[in-house]
Amino acid sequence: MAEIFNKPMGRRAFVGSALATSALAALAGCSNGGNTASSGSGTATDSSASGDNVMSFYLSEPAYIDPYNAQENQGTAVVRAVFDGLVTWDWDTNEPKAMCATDLPEVSEDGLTYTFHLREGMTFHNGDPVDAASFKRGWERLADGTMSAPSEIGYHLAPVAGYAEMAAGEATEITGLTCPDELTFQVQLTNPMGDFVAVCCHPGLVPVPQAALDDPASFLEQPIGNGPFKMDEAWQHNQYISVSRFDDYYGEAPKLDGVYFSIQADPDVAFRELQSGSIDFAMIPTGQIQDTIDQYGLSDDGFTVTPGKQCLTGTELSTYYLVVNFNDPVLSNAGVRRGISYAINRQNIVDTLYEGYREAANSIMPLSIDDNEQNVWAACTYDPEKAAEELDAAGYPAGEDGSRGINVTLDYNGDGGHEDIMSSIQADLEAVGITVTQNTTEWATYLNNLSTGQFQLARLGWTADYPTMDNFLYPNFFSTADNNYGPYNNPDVDAALLAARQINDEEERKAAYREICATIGNDMPVIPIMFYAHNYVGTERLASFNYDAQTIPHFETAELA
Repeated sequence: MAEIFNKPMGRRAFVGSALATSALAALAGCSNGGNTASSGSGTATDSSASGDNVMSFYLSEPAYIDPYNAQENQGTAVVRAVFDGLVTWDWDTNEPKAMCATDLPEVSEDGLTYTFHLREGMTFHNGDPVDAASFKRGWERLADGTMSAPSEIGYHLAPVAGYAEMAAGEATEITGLTCPDELTFQVQLTNPMGDFVAVCCHPGLVPVPQAALDDPASFLEQPIGNGPFKMDEAWQHNQYISVSRFDDYYGEAPKLDGVYFSIQADPDVAFRELQSGSIDFAMIPTGQIQDTIDQYGLSDDGFTVTPGKQCLTGTELSTYYLVVNFNDPVLSNAGVRRGISYAINRQNIVDTLYEGYREAANSIMPLSIDDNEQNVWAACTYDPEKAAEELDAAGYPAGEDGSRGINVTLDYNGDGGHEDIMSSIQADLEAVGITVTQNTTEWATYLNNLSTGQFQLARLGWTADYPTMDNFLYPNFFSTADNNYGPYNNPDVDAALLAARQINDEEERKAAYREICATIGNDMPVIPIMFYAHNYVGTERLASFNYDAQTIPHFETAELA
């Protein structure tokens, strides 16, 4: 998940301290904070947020809240509240568990057919039944070329037979999705995939009612889901999103009456509103982590807010990085990319901006996904002399004034504290003779610029959609994957990724992915900066609220004091 938008062991055992005490102490998910063009004006005191049992949650302006394009963690927070899929990831057992399905799927001996049996009596928020056809409908929207904007997450369905044909406009349905009866949903793969049940945990792979096809424009603004909360009104852009408890929910009823997503352009404004009591959960500004911990107390597990223990610093299963535009004539040179990477003092960023509560990245692969030295990328070390050697060898020696004739622009969305990080990177690059400028845009526009290649070096984060090595490598580095913004194209990596997906034995599969990760590291298509950790705080109104390592807010189990 972009930015996201990030894993394995039970959540409580796995994330038993605020900071990981070992490489396997935490997980994180996919994408980055969103951005908005104007300052959000919605607060928890607005009429739509009234009620003693309504939680107010800080959010940046999402890109989408329709599940067909649940591509970053701002919009996905809303999708998770409004929709349920077949299965979800259980952090206590570290494996998928059934939601709308009665159990995990039956899998054929050849590993190609997955059969899900659905619970009886489930309904959407408009009263329509949740049946097998609604899942087929929902999944096919990810490949539907007639949507107002193409889905950025369709690659999750690439293993499904018929997906490629529908995505290419050569078919009107995904032939590998069938409905033998109203409560049976079957998925046929083109090749076996050992991690496919984990893929089904993705928030985009949910059912939708017929209304999603009849009036897609309205559905974009006010999706009709099947989850524990329903939307009370259409999305009020740059202001708020309001959801309330769905009384006919098939699962355990939420304790909250609703959630008010207070959309703010500036996370520092949201933090001040938390301090004044009008927002219940917000981001801690950079440079204020320890002071906030001293005031509000540190969570026992790093992921759960309780009164007096309100600051979350648990390790996420996500990586912050710079994506490189391979079509740029300078950055297409691998030596330049390595030189840039060697020049960046990652530990300085972690220590000065995050007070040691994050970790310098040594790869795209978070330690919490797989702590193996084979994943380490050599150029992720800070070595200005080595940076100079790489840039010299690439044909850009320093002139008398120290300049190398390399000009790069650092692009980033203008919220979430990225400016401080970009300024630190700028200083490091200029120290080795690279001229740097910064450029900021609104989040939705920023994502579009990435998709259309309008950038040189652009910040991004990746939070795992599901805790597998494949989810960090395939979406970002397979040549035709939607999130491969470079675009990076290595036929050997493509072939190796497809082969690794078909390995059933987990340890053998991990070994294959480690080799792939090492190969990608030699090519340096992205420049990892740091592994994320939470820097959030809740108010003492929150009797219990879990914001997990995948950056999923668990409103369904939240409780106010």
